[in-house]
Amino acid sequence: MTLPLLLLICMMWVPVGMFFLGKGEAKSTAFACAVVGSVVILGAILQVATFADPFTAGLLLVFGVLYLQTAHALWTGLEDMRAVGNGAFVVAVVCATYAYLFATGGGVNADGTTIIGVTPYLAFMNVTFVVICLTVTGVTYGKVGAKVAAWMFIVLSFTCLYVPAIGLMGFGKLPF
Repeated sequence: MTLPLLLLICMMWVPVGMFFLGKGEAKSTAFACAVVGSVVILGAILQVATFADPFTAGLLLVFGVLYLQTAHALWTGLEDMRAVGNGAFVVAVVCATYAYLFATGGGVNADGTTIIGVTPYLAFMNVTFVVICLTVTGVTYGKVGAKVAAWMFIVLSFTCLYVPAIGLMGFGKLPF
């Protein structure tokens, strides 16, 4: 379930990046964020229900809610976007924790077996998610230019969403 969701999120991040570059309009970008946020939350619920995988679902859920929060802000023409930035900050903290767990291996079941193995590419992805979330927070507080976030969304949509999803679905492995 997670890999198709990464492709779906990629489909949203590019238009959001283009919007930040002034190449889109708020309501259609909001629609994309709302659809993707809703499907990601549904996917997270299915991840727990079908695969008993609350670890992956946790990461999906925080992003899904952030996407819905972004959709609402864009749809309503919210001028003060700091609430979105605050949500992005919380997602950054969650991603930092996931990056640490993927870098070191961690999490244990009740029987003591490891849940998460060391996975360098997933650690890298989560570090970049920390950076982009903090960048979004900086944009909403007027500390970072929107074009910085725009290019990050566009570039990271391919390096951290498209590449790992296609790599795993098409070749059965991550880039590193």
